[in-house]
Amino acid sequence: MNENLFTSFIAPTMMGLPIVTLIIMFPSLLFPTPKRLINNRTISIQQWLIQLTSKQMMAIHNQKGQTWSLMLMSLIMFIGSTNILGLLPHSFTPTTQLSMNLGMAIPLWSATVFTGFRHKTKTSLAHFLPQGTPAPLIPMLVIIETISLFIQPVALAVRLTANITAGHLLIHLIGGATLALLNISTMTAFITFTILILLTILEFAVALIQAYVFTLLVSLYLHDNT
Repeated sequence: MNENLFTSFIAPTMMGLPIVTLIIMFPSLLFPTPKRLINNRTISIQQWLIQLTSKQMMAIHNQKGQTWSLMLMSLIMFIGSTNILGLLPHSFTPTTQLSMNLGMAIPLWSATVFTGFRHKTKTSLAHFLPQGTPAPLIPMLVIIETISLFIQPVALAVRLTANITAGHLLIHLIGGATLALLNISTMTAFITFTILILLTILEFAVALIQAYVFTLLVSLYLHDNT
C-alpha cells in the first residue's frame, strides 16, 4: 500500500474548507431527545446507561460537585461516540488531534482549579506545601507541586490522543498486512484477518474506556477542589 500511514489523521476538507466542525457535531444525532411517553428500547438503554454512569461518577461529590453532572455526562457521551464513529471505514476521529483534546482538557481543568481557589482557598494552597516540610526543601517542593499541577491537563490530552492514535495505527498496519498476504498465503492472511477482527473489537472497548477515564479524571480533579 502506497498510502501514507498518517493520512487518516489529517483533518478532512471539502472545497478547501475544513469540515471538522460538522464531524464534531454529528455524534449529537446519535442521542435524540425522547418525544414519546413510552420510549423505544434504544432510547431506554441509552437513558439507563447514562443514569448508571452518572450515579457512579457523582457518588463521591458534594452538592457543589454534583452541579457538574450534566457537563460530565455530556463529555463522556461526546468522547465515546466520537471515538466509536472514528472506527468506521473512511471516517475521521477528532480525538486523535492533540489540539482538540487540549481544547477540552485545559478549560475543564482550569474550571476545577478556579473552583478550588474560590471555595477552598486555604486547602488549595496547602497542596503546594505539604505539612511538616523542612525549610530548605520548601522552594523545591513548591516548584515541583506547581509543575505537577500544570501537567494535569497535558496528561489528560496526551493519554487520550496516544491511546486512540495507537489503536488506529495498529488497525491500519494489520489491515495492510492482510491485503499483502492474500497473494502470498491465504491461510496466513486468514489468521491476520482474525487478529484484525479481534483488534477492532478491542478498539471498541478502548474507545469507551478512554472516554470514561478522561471524564473520571476530570471528576476527580473536581472532587479535590470542591
